[in-house]
Amino acid sequence: MDAWIVTDSSTTATPLVAVDREHFAAIADALGTHVRRWCAAQDFAGEAGRFVALPDADGGIAAILAGCNAADGVFALAWLPQRLPPGRYALDARGIAINAPDFALGWALGAYQFTRYRKPSRAPAQLRVDASLAARVAPLAQAAYRVRDLVNTPTEDLGPEQLADVVRALAAEHGADYREWVGDELLSANFPTIHAVGRASHRAPRLAQLTHGASDAPHLVLVGKGVCFDSGGLDIKSADGMRWMKKDMGGAAHAIALAGLVLAAKLPVRLTLLVPAVENSISGNAMRPGEVVVTRAGISVEIDNTDAEGRLILCDALAFAAEQKPDLILDFATLTGAARVALGPDLPALFANRDEVANGLLAAAQTTRDPLWRMPLWRPYLTMLDSSIADLANSGASRLAGAITAALYLERFVPEAQAWAHLDVYSWNDGDKPGRPRGGEAQGLRAYFEFLSKRYG
Repeated sequence: MDAWIVTDSSTTATPLVAVDREHFAAIADALGTHVRRWCAAQDFAGEAGRFVALPDADGGIAAILAGCNAADGVFALAWLPQRLPPGRYALDARGIAINAPDFALGWALGAYQFTRYRKPSRAPAQLRVDASLAARVAPLAQAAYRVRDLVNTPTEDLGPEQLADVVRALAAEHGADYREWVGDELLSANFPTIHAVGRASHRAPRLAQLTHGASDAPHLVLVGKGVCFDSGGLDIKSADGMRWMKKDMGGAAHAIALAGLVLAAKLPVRLTLLVPAVENSISGNAMRPGEVVVTRAGISVEIDNTDAEGRLILCDALAFAAEQKPDLILDFATLTGAARVALGPDLPALFANRDEVANGLLAAAQTTRDPLWRMPLWRPYLTMLDSSIADLANSGASRLAGAITAALYLERFVPEAQAWAHLDVYSWNDGDKPGRPRGGEAQGLRAYFEFLSKRYG
């Protein structure tokens, strides 16, 4: 079981009483006048982000009063695991009403530490919950941990081969089929844009595929952008722009984690996971601005900018997905800085060619408090991707509507009859917040799983 959780009901646990400023006086009075005086001595009145330990007669801790803002949902008490004294705790019914699954998930997210390269300064405090709640929350926490771990890992330890190995291991874990196309195999199998982006690296580009489920079940395809490092290619990024490009495989991390949730939940679907994995590097055979690549779909693309590479590897994967005529295609990508300019770091930009898919995802985002924001597929902007020598360009001169034009580029490779949604996701926290430590982050993952559970469960 995960380090943050205990399910053995026979273990002792310190009561954790959640309070807020509005209900503090009533809760403190109900616990006894000595508690009210003790809190006054600590200058505590239920403020969010603070706690007070109530002493028992033997000098130990009788209970913890933890201040929170219930409107923060999953993250209302996510700061506790790293700040409480080590030990075991259990939510106490004498506090304000707290949604138990949200509380447990927030605790799990707050307990996360990336320990691959250094030892943690301390172990997180543990939460005691019943086995049924643990079974409900642990998979979601593990999926978020998977995204965070993958995004946080530097490229030297997570190149295209290692990212594909993660898909291979997931297939082995669930008895799924695995296949990959590597290096020049991509050309013979007609994945030219994946090859073009990745050919300059000493680490061969590849396409990893996992398949699982009955052939007559609804077919769900998940596609994730796996650019393990993005130098920008010959249109090289600045040092600042390149610094965190180990996270440019965040879309693949989301697709892999979501596939893991679908497999673990045994949703009645035929699942295909596609991860084009490359490193966008610079060498003598690097893709050049002005080249024309004929994609898998037969659409010719002029390379206006080698730093618009994510849409290139995705377009071949999407064309391959569409050939299978699935019920639904969902793709995930750290695709554009423009999405962050428009919506900031916390709101993934959702594009969908079906209102019912978009509305279902937005409803699931509300339910799970895992926000998404729909953006328009404003097709008149396709003219921004005009090319004078090819069917379209991968980028254009205008800096306007960059997230939309990127999504429109992808849509060109999805037949009109095919239901599809694209998520432009940041996959990162720029600073530390309760339950959201600096570094890799899962965004929209819970919303997507909720949506798929309702659609197929």
